[in-house]
This record gives sequence, structure tokens and C-alpha cells, in this order.
Amino acid sequence: MALPRPLEGIRVVDFTWVRAGPWAARWLGTFGAEVIKVEWPENMDMLRQNRFTVPKGVEPGPNSTGQFADTNATKRGITVNVRTPKGLELLKQLISVSDVVIENFSSRIMEKWGLGYGELRKIRPDIVYVSMAGFGHTGRHHYYGTMGPAAAALSGLTFLSGLPGEQPAGWGWSYLDDTGGMYGAMCALSALRHRNATGKGQHVDLSQMITGITLTGSAFLDRTVNGRESRREGYPPGNRTVWPGAPLAHNYRGPTAVPHNSYRTKGGEYNDWCVIACFSDAEWRKLAGVMGTPTWAAASKFGTLEGRIEHQEELDQGIEKWTVTLEKYELTTLCQNAGVRAMPVQSSEDRVEHDAQLRARDMYVPLDHPMLGPWKFQNAPFKLSKSPAVVSGPPPNIGHHNREILEDLLGESHEDVLAGYEDGTLWPKEMPKFKYVEEALK
Repeated sequence: MALPRPLEGIRVVDFTWVRAGPWAARWLGTFGAEVIKVEWPENMDMLRQNRFTVPKGVEPGPNSTGQFADTNATKRGITVNVRTPKGLELLKQLISVSDVVIENFSSRIMEKWGLGYGELRKIRPDIVYVSMAGFGHTGRHHYYGTMGPAAAALSGLTFLSGLPGEQPAGWGWSYLDDTGGMYGAMCALSALRHRNATGKGQHVDLSQMITGITLTGSAFLDRTVNGRESRREGYPPGNRTVWPGAPLAHNYRGPTAVPHNSYRTKGGEYNDWCVIACFSDAEWRKLAGVMGTPTWAAASKFGTLEGRIEHQEELDQGIEKWTVTLEKYELTTLCQNAGVRAMPVQSSEDRVEHDAQLRARDMYVPLDHPMLGPWKFQNAPFKLSKSPAVVSGPPPNIGHHNREILEDLLGESHEDVLAGYEDGTLWPKEMPKFKYVEEALK
């Protein structure tokens, strides 16, 4: 017998696009909510567009982009033209039988469409309305538009990253999209808990840019407590906790540890690296033992933290002469068995195909995607023993569930649905319909 999922019986109307908002809605779906993604083919989600890699042998198109697929797994999808009176009325009908509305446009868009919180609470007084605008819905810049990397720059994260003496490097991935998405899901859950207790809905106003501020806590404390400005002089081109010559007092990067770095491993290719960290003299002695207690490692200058900091360059070079003789997973096993903190540096392929621990915890779930075929989707990174969170299905093709939702849920007749396709309410008049849309209308 299948265990119940936490949000079974909750319906979410998803107006989100790109990553942060869809990621929040995806998590609600993972917890068991029914998530209905609202789209319009003439203004498709950026992730549906073919600027992103399409797997080899798969026909390019809005239904075959991998990033959209993973970001929107477990959802159903409809197409409705919100700029028509008929389309607006259909969406209001849908919201009247739903529990959560989530959107991540700049602050004026939903109001302009007639779907702002003030309007929707008239339809459904206990609605939980989650807004995830880049700048939020209050303040002098609330109407500004932004994207994840721009929000990271404004939050201070970009300035804190990069090599000493060089320009800010930024972050390779838009981490604020993922962070904002997790915050969005958390806020929706909190608001649903409040509704269960009081019977009242509310407007959740989340600023994606400000979620980035929460990730700069160490630099913030360094300024407020120690009176020092944010700086990158102590940031090495590796993984060291302290850079030679940098003052140790009030080291805001965390506990000082040496060795604490990335090291090349056997093979020498771009992805052949491991990370090793020793947080005490005893751990350093264990690492020296794993390495076979070479003569250089037994030198008294490496016996204390102060000495290892002073001679860190020599230490790191000595360690790497050993690490390059071992494959990274073999090295990890040797170190971990000896009580030394070591981990392989993993690529996306490593994580999905080679990581036995992630496989054991079902982190990547195989699902059959209508365009991509068998495909692995990210699963929940945690386990709930009584109410499991799982990715239960692939993302929707655009407009894939129009008949199912409009006829079965909202009670529209089949003739009304056909008329909606003809008059531009459910599909652009001049745009050819996909084969699955034609099949559904027969």
C-alpha cells in the first residue's frame, strides 16, 4: 500500500517561468501537490526555447529541452491566453478550486492581467498567493526586472567570488534560482500551515535578490563585528581556508585547517581531482599514515597548524605527488577508512552515473519522457519515513492536459474546448498545433 504524501489534496496553479519559481512549484509537486503549469505558446518559458542543449537524436522543440524537463517534473500543463476575457475567466475558475497560486514575474505583471492577490482573494478568500519577484513587491525598486546572476551581483555574492587581486568572477550556475526556489516552497508550506490553523490565506512576498543576502552572512558579520569590509585578499585559487600572509584573527571563512585544498588525482584530466581537509594535528597524522608516512611529511615543521600554514605551499605540493598516483574514488575510500575527510570532485556525469551513495538514496529517478525517452530526474535529497517525497512523473508537453483539466476538473464541454482552440483562447490561431494536441481534440 502506497504511503500518503504530505501535500496530497493540495492544488497549485503555477504561473512561473525560467528556474526559481518553477523550482519552488516542483518541490510542492514532489511533496504530492497537484501542480498545474499555465503557459502560452507565443510567450514560451525561456527554458523551452532551443537555446539550451537538446540530447542527440531527439527532435529539437519546446518539449525536448532537458533543463525545462527537470525543472518542471511532476506537473501537468495547460495553455490559456490570459489576455482574453474568456481565458481570464477560465483561469479564475481554476483558481477558485485551487489552494496555491505561485508566480515569479516582476511585481506589476499579475496585477496588469487582473490576477493580483487582491483580485484573487475575492474569488478564493483562503488562497495562498506566493510571489517571487526579483525585488519583491515593496520598496522603490519593486518593479525592476532581474535574473539569477544579476540578483547574485546585487546581493554581494559576485563580489565575494574570484581570485585575489582579480575582478569578481561570479558563480557559474545561477544558484539564487535554486535558493529562491527552495525558499519559495518553504514559504508556501508555512502559509498552508497558517491556513490550516486559522482558515485564512495570505500573500507571500519573496524577493529573490534578498535570498542572496542570506548567503553572505560571514562577510556581513566580518563587517558588523570586526569592522572590516568585504574583500577577497584571503581567497586562494583553490580550497584553502587561509592564504599565506593573511591574518588569522577573526578568520571569517570558518575554522582554519591545513591541509584544506583540491588536489590532482590519477589521470590528470579536467575532472581528476579530490578534496582533502584535516581539521586537527591528529587528522594530519592520519593522512600522513595513509600516504605511507613519507619522510617529508614527518618533518617537525608540519607537526603543528602554525607550521603547516607557514609551509602550506610545500605541504600541498607534497600531498599532490601522492594523490596523482591514485584514482579519485580509490583515494577517497583509503582516506575515509583511515578517518581522513576526503572526497572526489564530481562532474554531472559522475554524480548521475558513478556515485554509489546517490544511487543508493535514489537521488536520480528514471522516468519515461514523451520526447526524451528514458531520462533521469533529480529526486528529493531527503527521506521522509511516513510521507515520502518523490518525483512521480515527467514535465508536461505544452498544453498537454488542456482537455483533462478543462473538461474533467472545470466542467467545460468538449464543444467549449474546441471553440477555445478556434478563437485563440487555448492556442494561438496562426500557430500549428502539435500532434498530441490534434490527437487530444479528436
